[in-house]
Amino acid sequence: MEEQHSNKRAHSSGEAFFQCAAVFLPYLTPNELASISSTCNPLYQIAKLVTARRTSDASRTFENFPIPFLNPIVGDSQPYPYFLYTPTQVLQMKPDLRQPWGSDNESQMCQGQTRPDPFLFRVEGGIDCGCEGKGGICDNCPCMECGPSCMCDFGCGNRATQGGISVELKIVKDDRKGWGLRAAELIPEGKFVCEYAGELISTKESRQRQQKYDGLASNGCLTPALLVVKEHLPSGNVSIRINIDATRIGNVARFINHSCDGGNLDPVIVRSSGSLLSRVCFFASREIQENEELSFSYGSSSLEPNGQRCFCDTSSCTGFLPSEHT
Repeated sequence: MEEQHSNKRAHSSGEAFFQCAAVFLPYLTPNELASISSTCNPLYQIAKLVTARRTSDASRTFENFPIPFLNPIVGDSQPYPYFLYTPTQVLQMKPDLRQPWGSDNESQMCQGQTRPDPFLFRVEGGIDCGCEGKGGICDNCPCMECGPSCMCDFGCGNRATQGGISVELKIVKDDRKGWGLRAAELIPEGKFVCEYAGELISTKESRQRQQKYDGLASNGCLTPALLVVKEHLPSGNVSIRINIDATRIGNVARFINHSCDGGNLDPVIVRSSGSLLSRVCFFASREIQENEELSFSYGSSSLEPNGQRCFCDTSSCTGFLPSEHT
């Protein structure tokens, strides 16, 4: 009798352990996941499910559609690249931050059902356009895009970039370019595709990170995704520099590759009434076919012998990716 009770307790303890494992495994990095999955078959099976869920949706349910990873390269066993996801700009995050990815209850763990506020900082007393739109375009709206100061809600047609990605996308690996973002459906010209989201950092921090990234990238250990945008004010004498680093935490825009001919996306600096910071958003510059790779120009190329190679294969290709001297 005592032996039977002991077996039941052991069985109960084992079930509890593997239930806990299903909760903490989604917090692990790929290397940690591979290491723990080699210890026993039940953990291997849980890790296998985590990997399958990760490859099925890069966005962790933060976006309106799942965005899968596809790796068609024979002999390449990488199912997905690892990064933390944010659908909007965030302030600099702690280096030890973890985010669950691959849970069977992703929406609750990542709070994907409640989309984060697209505006980091709001300006009190901003101009109100008076728009009360709920699905239509406001007539004669003075705002480039309605923002926190406006009376309209997120259903307003002048808030096209604030509701998340509204087209179906996929992330596909190329044997030369690495991972790239592709259309999973036909995207009409002028359609909003995605925002460039990541850590909003200072210029000093940007330069320090870029120097570090350059060293790691030259060894093939890292694919950096640090975007530097200079916005010139109407006077022409002053420019605002925006540094968005999506290398460690970002969204699917970090996978958009460069094209020397400008690509099929227009990067637009969007300013909303009542918001202190502008946002970098991508719109289709022409009709984009299903399965077509999405791309834009990273800027003017500086031809450096040790620079990263460009594989856009356009007639205007310079052979090297643009880089900023930091």
